[in-house]
Amino acid sequence: MAKTIAMIGAFDTKGAEYDFLRDRMLENGVDVIAINTGTLGTTDLFPVDVEAEAVAEAGGTPLSQIRERQDRGEAMKVMAAGAAAVAKHLHDEGRFDGIIGMGGTGGSSVVTAAMRVLPLGVPKVCVSTAASGDTSSYVGTKDVTMIPSIVDVAGINRVSRIIFARAAGAICGMVTSDVPAAAEERPIITASMFGNTTECVDACREALVDQGYEVLVFHATGAGGKAMESLVREGLVDAVLDITTTEWADTICGGVFDAGPGRLSAAGEMGVPHLIVPGCVDMANFGAPDTVPEKYREAGRTFYEWNPSVTLMRTNVEENAEMGRIFAEKANAAKGPVAFLIPLHGVSILDGDGERFCDREADQAMFDAIKADVREGIEVVEIDANINAPEFAAKAVEMMLALIAQGK
Repeated sequence: MAKTIAMIGAFDTKGAEYDFLRDRMLENGVDVIAINTGTLGTTDLFPVDVEAEAVAEAGGTPLSQIRERQDRGEAMKVMAAGAAAVAKHLHDEGRFDGIIGMGGTGGSSVVTAAMRVLPLGVPKVCVSTAASGDTSSYVGTKDVTMIPSIVDVAGINRVSRIIFARAAGAICGMVTSDVPAAAEERPIITASMFGNTTECVDACREALVDQGYEVLVFHATGAGGKAMESLVREGLVDAVLDITTTEWADTICGGVFDAGPGRLSAAGEMGVPHLIVPGCVDMANFGAPDTVPEKYREAGRTFYEWNPSVTLMRTNVEENAEMGRIFAEKANAAKGPVAFLIPLHGVSILDGDGERFCDREADQAMFDAIKADVREGIEVVEIDANINAPEFAAKAVEMMLALIAQGK
């Protein structure tokens, strides 16, 4: 049976481009469902399965009102919401196997909104003029493949002909490629990691794999934390080993690895066993040294150039105390088993005894805030070791397994 691809975009202004894309996909032996998000009209170059009127209605506003108001920003919001609702509905009904769209910044925002509501593993391709820049607002926490359009999505020419044809080949290859099944389905534990906690997380991962778990490790770079939280909310995770909660330091300090205020929330909301460790909360992350906010440079803060693109700033007493209060608040709201494990001799490599970020007063401010604000019944264990010490990893595994047993 032929696979089906949802082709979504503004057919009113980009009908010829989508007609070319559609032909290439049909040549590859797939079927196509066409979804129009163009607010000005449609196309007669190919059959349209879902017209803009239906998309706008799904987004909460009749298309006639959108046209009357002539507010492009509002139109984009409505069509993005409608595209997401239509795509989810069609996919839930089993109507398509993959999705593709094209556009500039506005068009990309609409088509990727439809992609982000789809489950992990559904092939998603967006050809975009914005694909070579910061694509976080388009990709979110999902597996959206962004292909730079090189030239604008405006006409079929010697460049766009290549890009569109390759994009068609990419999505067709994705939907027709089988994913090999795992030898066995193991319960999933997610873990958060940084370069400064790699030794600890690797040791935990190996031990938990030996115990029969599959461990998915996420890099705590903002996007990594968001992706992990998203996976938990989708109900795909059995437990969370949150060794590296550093993204909260960036949220508080305005760093580049900010995962937002939802970090540390998903496990509690879903009732999933959650072990929280204040890993790498000694550091906020910025780009090259000249990108560090002037207020921090003038304050004489402690910095370390981790690499030419990453500058670390040591968090202080006030910032750590605030994180401690937030961590306790997140744990207090948890519906499932939750506990804290605290390393008294450093929350990272750089915070080890005698290392450049070693500041036990700042560390203790966080630990004290956690203990002062956490509700009764939540265990807080302190261990006289650095976070990367073997005994710390062993204790983390022991507590994780205990929380899992408690949640059964």
